[in-house]
Amino acid sequence: MPNEPSPESQQIQAIAVALRRAVSGLARRLRAERAPHGVSSSKLSVLGRLVRQGALTAAKLAEQERIQPQSLTRLLAELEQRALIIRREDESDKRQLLIEITSAGVELLTKDAWQQTVWLTRAIPAVLSPIETQLIWLTAQLLQRLADADPTIAAEGD
Repeated sequence: MPNEPSPESQQIQAIAVALRRAVSGLARRLRAERAPHGVSSSKLSVLGRLVRQGALTAAKLAEQERIQPQSLTRLLAELEQRALIIRREDESDKRQLLIEITSAGVELLTKDAWQQTVWLTRAIPAVLSPIETQLIWLTAQLLQRLADADPTIAAEGD
């Protein structure tokens, strides 16, 4: 058959399916460890990006979070209402507003991450061998590289 995938591409596809399922399962498990603060994963992601990258314009934030500007507008309004972010004028371009996380936002994000870290800190040695623990360390770094990959890569194979 001319369009039959190669054994290598079939293996990569099987790895991709297993990886997606495992990451989704771990994400669900970590969400269960969250404190009942009422802040969604999308909002936490925005807060996390602001911590890592500093103040950003709404356009840059939407681009980096890979969400529509309209969706970001709603998220930002709710975060601002809870005093987790502020908007301030960009000193270098007075026409722009920068979104910045507040100390309350940093505190909420830190507490949220801490609960998940505590669970992982207990689960890793309870479930994994020392060698598997080292593999998880390497895997975490590789997963971050995948997460940071150029979004146009998927279009290149089409």
